[in-house]
Amino acid sequence: MHNKNGIRLAVDIGGTFTDTVLVDGQGHILATTKTPTTPKTPTLGALAGAKHVLAEASANWPQIGGFIHGTTLATNALIERRGANVATVTSEGFRDILEIAYERRYSQYEINLVKPDLIVPRSRAFTIAGRMDAHGQALQPLDEEAAHRLAGELAACGAKAVAICLMHAYANPAHELRLRDLLQAAIPDLVISLSHEVSPEAREFDRLSTTIANAYIQPQMASYLTDFQARFSNEGLTCPILMMTASGGMTTMETAARLPIRLVESGPAGGAILAARIAAETGEREVLSFDMGGTTAKLCLIDRYRPQTARKFEIARAARFIKGSGMPVRIPVIEMIEIGAGGGSIAHVDRLGRLQVGPESAGSEPGPAAFAKGGTEPTVTDADVMQGLIEPGRFAEGRLGIDMEAAERALASGVGQVLELEAAQAAHGVSEIVDENMAAAGRMHAVESGKDLGARLMIAFGGNGPLHATRVARRAHVDRILIPRDPGVGSAVGFLFAPVSFEVIRSRYGTLEGLDLDGLNAFFDAMIDEAEALVRAGAPEGPLTRRRQAFMRYHGQGHEIEIPLPDRALEEADIPALRRAFEEEYSRQFSRAVPGMKVEILNWALEVASAPPALEHYPETLTKQLAQPSGQRRILCDVTGKWREAEIHDRGALIPGDHLDGPALIIEPQTTTFVSADFSAHVDGGSNVWLTRNREGGQ
Repeated sequence: MHNKNGIRLAVDIGGTFTDTVLVDGQGHILATTKTPTTPKTPTLGALAGAKHVLAEASANWPQIGGFIHGTTLATNALIERRGANVATVTSEGFRDILEIAYERRYSQYEINLVKPDLIVPRSRAFTIAGRMDAHGQALQPLDEEAAHRLAGELAACGAKAVAICLMHAYANPAHELRLRDLLQAAIPDLVISLSHEVSPEAREFDRLSTTIANAYIQPQMASYLTDFQARFSNEGLTCPILMMTASGGMTTMETAARLPIRLVESGPAGGAILAARIAAETGEREVLSFDMGGTTAKLCLIDRYRPQTARKFEIARAARFIKGSGMPVRIPVIEMIEIGAGGGSIAHVDRLGRLQVGPESAGSEPGPAAFAKGGTEPTVTDADVMQGLIEPGRFAEGRLGIDMEAAERALASGVGQVLELEAAQAAHGVSEIVDENMAAAGRMHAVESGKDLGARLMIAFGGNGPLHATRVARRAHVDRILIPRDPGVGSAVGFLFAPVSFEVIRSRYGTLEGLDLDGLNAFFDAMIDEAEALVRAGAPEGPLTRRRQAFMRYHGQGHEIEIPLPDRALEEADIPALRRAFEEEYSRQFSRAVPGMKVEILNWALEVASAPPALEHYPETLTKQLAQPSGQRRILCDVTGKWREAEIHDRGALIPGDHLDGPALIIEPQTTTFVSADFSAHVDGGSNVWLTRNREGGQ
């Protein structure tokens, strides 16, 4: 009998499948499931998954003491341009901020450059008189008569949401707040996003772009969150629902509805949190997280048990691997690279006769041809089925049948006939292309971060991550892989390890030597009050941790680096220590510092978080034994390109100390781990499966 006091539920809605996990009060998994996502009404797929795991654990709705939810809905709305009609209001003279952007091309010599689509056409860009200076002092009062005329113009252009981004509103939001009140009185149902709430930092283009993105998805996300809460409450759920954020923390439904841009990439963030926790439990200081689902693959670098983070990222790049070609969003986010490479990614031959895979996906409707739900185009999953890597009767817990003949027809007609290949050869080619695409993305992400993948441990999860891990690792020159427990629902498991957290970032310019310490400490006190109030709404009890940072640069530079601060009021004695810390970090990143040059500080950040669950400790002394297979299966070997027999192992039957050699398939309810011929596997004390490459083997 499981302990059902304080059981917790996690739901991760992806583009193809919805993952659901139920754990008891000690964090032990009671039940997991993977159900097809229902695109038209995503809540229905989530409800189906929740009902399944509750029934499997013999639990009921009132017993749930915690509920964490993550979704790709916000990301997809931005990528697929399915948001509201948005208008912008900027200070007079700044109507063309979007068009001017950074005043540079992302590809200098590209004649047919495609500019990023920034959502708002110039016809819906409005201005208003009124001006604050960089210190928050009013230079010109807000033109309230113009605000009344503006309301009529917004209604006439059909705007359902508006992004207000006035000059230096981060220093003094009075004009933005007043303009909001005037517009809301005139158009009560207008959704309004204010830049000082969404992204209260200097640099107008990034602030405007982020506020537009927030306004664009806010009506859809507010409606979705309301529907989600209502449907689960009607089933009997009594606890609050917390939302996963892009930074790897959690926030309340109310905050998520006001700042839905913080939900972008919230699902993948759960996977990075899981990988960071496993890294800490196993003592691995340098890790590559690899999360491959049905629609996309995500790779993230984790150093010293923390995922790399960023303050800005891009959505919907016009050129997949070129920085500056997408829509910039300035929020705290776990930094990862994401490409259209999943089980549902569609393979096709382009007009030059080249085999291409993705980024288009078959999704969950109709899905891959092998799902027998109407799909006819060849996908990555069809290729895996054709190569014998998926056991038909056990795919998705046996609840989703596999039609091997449909997969073969799709590969033959969509790829084989065009390239004059047999279906099996076409399948092998599709896998080669998609695996190289993912490995190339990982290599590029590492190079951009100044890192080397070679010495890293790959932690692979997601519905397709374990199936492709050895093939991607070989191409990325990674020799060690860890497959955690319940990897098919890894991101949802990661939700349960995330703290309730919120990060506040504010711009307050000053030089290091001229800091107003009293004013700065009062500035931080206000940030603490704001962040702790938001966190306490989701975590009423327990200790909170705080992390402070300063964004510093040399005088005249246009970029800053993050320097940690002590969690207390700053004193005069801290100023030389801050300079030393800055110059040490600057030297680490750029090889040399510039002693004696004036140091400036542009932004200050504070993160408040609840305490995460305690780490699990694994037994270290194990008895090594050869794992006994439950059967064999004929597969197309990825190393030799020839058919051969592979062992089949049940993941649930493996025990700590078991080891086996590839080729082998380790099957569990939500995914399959493929052990390539040049890899061996062993099970550690925490029941994680480790895969190690044998560079001499595989023949």
